[in-house]
Amino acid sequence: MAKDKVFAEKKNKVKPFEFNKEVADVFDDMLNRSVPLYMESIERQSKLTAQYYQAGSRIYDLGCSHGNLGILILNQLKERPFSMVAVDSSKPMIEKYKKRLVYQGKTRPVDLVCGFLENIHIKNASVVLINLTLQFLDMKKRDALIKKIYQGMNPNGILLLTEKTVHESKQLDDLQTSFYKIFKLENGYSELEISQKRDALEKVLIPDTIETHKNRILNAGFALFDVWLKWFNFASMIAIKK
Repeated sequence: MAKDKVFAEKKNKVKPFEFNKEVADVFDDMLNRSVPLYMESIERQSKLTAQYYQAGSRIYDLGCSHGNLGILILNQLKERPFSMVAVDSSKPMIEKYKKRLVYQGKTRPVDLVCGFLENIHIKNASVVLINLTLQFLDMKKRDALIKKIYQGMNPNGILLLTEKTVHESKQLDDLQTSFYKIFKLENGYSELEISQKRDALEKVLIPDTIETHKNRILNAGFALFDVWLKWFNFASMIAIKK
């Protein structure tokens, strides 16, 4: 696993964060050192996908990156026939995902799409997954995307959403932020790396509160909502359509 050193050296000007080839090459290390409970979250999501997938329907992985969750789903569903649409706007991520599938001899049934989430037509979906991706979407487009997912989902389908969040209380938000910084320091990131990445993500990653996510999801029409995994400012959520 290549080590993440994207922000290790002092930069004269920190550019806005993007999922380019440099990031794609070290993305696994970046995820494991930057996202608390990352593997636990995607492993459980793969099992939930296997449980809720409806024969003849589609799985949508929106913001699939280079396929960690998708490959877990392939392993969970094994020989069961299914169809999955995996979408990401980063060409380097899609290319890396494609190579991983070819290496494993599993080019089907995953349909890789390099494009923007808001442009994807959702239909006949029983499972929709959004991992650490909605937070990068223009805030004005988020309600419409969740509504579109609901409208394209079959009854008893599920939406699985994982996001970095903010807290309505400044005191609790400051607490969450401080513990997240400690987490990254414990995983070997320097103060410089943390600071420069924070600057790069400013105005690029804009998190919502859990209450905002809940209201958006319920207003779209979903009948049930829950937070099934939470670590300070990271939350994995589930919503079910009746």
